[in-house]
Amino acid sequence: MHIIRFIGENDRVCYGHKYIDDTAVLLHGHLYSGPKTTGEKTRVKKLLTPVEPAAILCIGLNYHQHAKETGAKLPKYPVLFMKNPAALNHPGDPIIIPPLCMDPNQVDYEVELAVVIGKAAKNVPAEKALDYVLGYTIANDVSARRWQKNSGGGQWVLGKSFDTFCPLGPCLVTTDEILDPQTLQIKCILNGKVMQDTNTSDMIFSVAKIIEFLSSCMTLLPGTVILTGTPSGVGFVRNPPVFLKPGDTVKLTIDKIGTLSNPVV
Repeated sequence: MHIIRFIGENDRVCYGHKYIDDTAVLLHGHLYSGPKTTGEKTRVKKLLTPVEPAAILCIGLNYHQHAKETGAKLPKYPVLFMKNPAALNHPGDPIIIPPLCMDPNQVDYEVELAVVIGKAAKNVPAEKALDYVLGYTIANDVSARRWQKNSGGGQWVLGKSFDTFCPLGPCLVTTDEILDPQTLQIKCILNGKVMQDTNTSDMIFSVAKIIEFLSSCMTLLPGTVILTGTPSGVGFVRNPPVFLKPGDTVKLTIDKIGTLSNPVV
């Protein structure tokens, strides 16, 4: 099922599916306990992020070709950082480059497969890890490289957590429609030009291995969103570098999920 979260009639936040031509069929019940279709069609006034994350956990350096393009050694364990949930950004809403990131402007794009945990996971083995996944969506791990690398005291969180720096959506695709998350083509298109175009099979650590590792360290609560890393083609490694600027449009696509689009201001 392709599930959307949206503002509907009477400005009510709703869940729905069968989203076509600004209408959707309403879902009833809790997202994490199997919502049921009502059969009732309603107008979608504004599309929202498909979930409100309990936490946003992110994996860095998780594609072989991305590690190669940066000259980094392959990590022994998944590299973990976090994004502030306030960085969340709805489909179609602008990515805002704040004054702190303008001098110099080094704000980069990163298309990522996002995993949404559906039930509490602790010490989960890889062979059972996907049983704890509610579904998948698309994320843009927008990154202020200056603050990630040089101005953040050696920590990545600030450079990744400016407001609007985590576009998420456009829908949540449940696991019955994506049986194997390691077979998905993943792409970033900036102003009509393809910048990233890879398959999730290039991941260093699979979705199952990431969940196994993270759940061995901490409890993954329902609603936890895991960004699984970005493939090769990011802006800062290009010659010359390519950074986001006002007037740009970033479109991210992943097989079986759809397209997440955001302008830059």
